[in-house]
Amino acid sequence: MKKIIDIKNIKKQFDNNIVLRDVNFSVNKGEIISIIGSSGSGKSTLLRCINLLEKPDAGEIYYKGENILDPAIDENKVRTEVSMVFQNFNLFNNMSVMENMVLAPIKVLKQDEDEARKIAVENLKKVGMLDFREQSVKTLSGGQKQRVAIARALSMNPEIILFDEPTSALDPEMVGEVLNTIKKLAADGMTMVLVTHEMSFAAEISDRIVFMDAGVILEEGTPEEIFNNPKNERTQEFLKRFSKNL
Repeated sequence: MKKIIDIKNIKKQFDNNIVLRDVNFSVNKGEIISIIGSSGSGKSTLLRCINLLEKPDAGEIYYKGENILDPAIDENKVRTEVSMVFQNFNLFNNMSVMENMVLAPIKVLKQDEDEARKIAVENLKKVGMLDFREQSVKTLSGGQKQRVAIARALSMNPEIILFDEPTSALDPEMVGEVLNTIKKLAADGMTMVLVTHEMSFAAEISDRIVFMDAGVILEEGTPEEIFNNPKNERTQEFLKRFSKNL
């Protein structure tokens, strides 16, 4: 398989708090990886480093063979190809759905408005939100906002999408609609890395599960290996809480 992301020995700390300790991690094209672990284990920080929203204090991050921590790299170009969906949507509430959709493609990708709107229509259709295109974002439910956020990420034509706990800000009845949208992307062959607490979903959708604890990757493997036969004691302890749902 072709490696699209390759992380070598990254470290990150905030003040005296070491969040990532010598982490090595890679993503192959077309792969779906779920990162699991307790809050504070470094999962979201790892994702934010891949997207360059955080800069590691040491180590290297290669995207398509190029070290994106090199000061000469165009970070905005990296972020268009390595797209991120946040737990709190990060939409502009004072704009309509369509205005949110076309803003970055026009400003960053330099598309003309007609082209940006045409692509937006296709992607809103994919996530079942086309009928809401002229509605103000502030009138939408959390699940609808997250589906718009996913469509917006798709409109940048990314190579990979990073999901940072995409369902954690949602009411339970809205979680399913977002997970179904992510499943459709998986069926289309999109490369994805998800930080998630939805264990049964992670087991169903992922090619690989990565378990993080205290800033390190303690264990990784197929869903079968991690959920049915975890080797590490800390992984076993963490998964006991979820075993009824798997």
